[in-house]
Amino acid sequence: MSKEVKSPRFVFLLNQAQRRLQRWTETRPGTWEGISTAQVGLLFLLASRNQTTIGEIAQALQVAPAATTNLSKRMEAAGLVERIADHGDRRVTRLRLTQAGESASGQSREMLKELNKRISDGFSGEELAIVARWLSHVSDLEL
Repeated sequence: MSKEVKSPRFVFLLNQAQRRLQRWTETRPGTWEGISTAQVGLLFLLASRNQTTIGEIAQALQVAPAATTNLSKRMEAAGLVERIADHGDRRVTRLRLTQAGESASGQSREMLKELNKRISDGFSGEELAIVARWLSHVSDLEL
């Protein structure tokens, strides 16, 4: 008599992991200095593609342009980003990192290196490649 093997509860596990990771990152003393994880995503995007439009950011982060506008306004008020006019079309506004934003991006990157090391400890490169492939597959699904 064989016992039926239950399928892993992927949605539950993903949500639980996401909440744990967010809690960990937001409670690290001195690492974020009041920056939210959503803001870190924008910092990293601008560090790799400086002078980007709100629309380009929204598409890359897979969020609504209005959410990106609100996020960028809070970050501008905090001195992390600044708005600049597009050289080719003055009607278009681009965002770029300030020196404070560049510093916060670098600091956040170092903290996330530590976290990535902690969550990958004990797994082989092959296992991590499968996890990364699976997570990419989930994020690419049209739901």
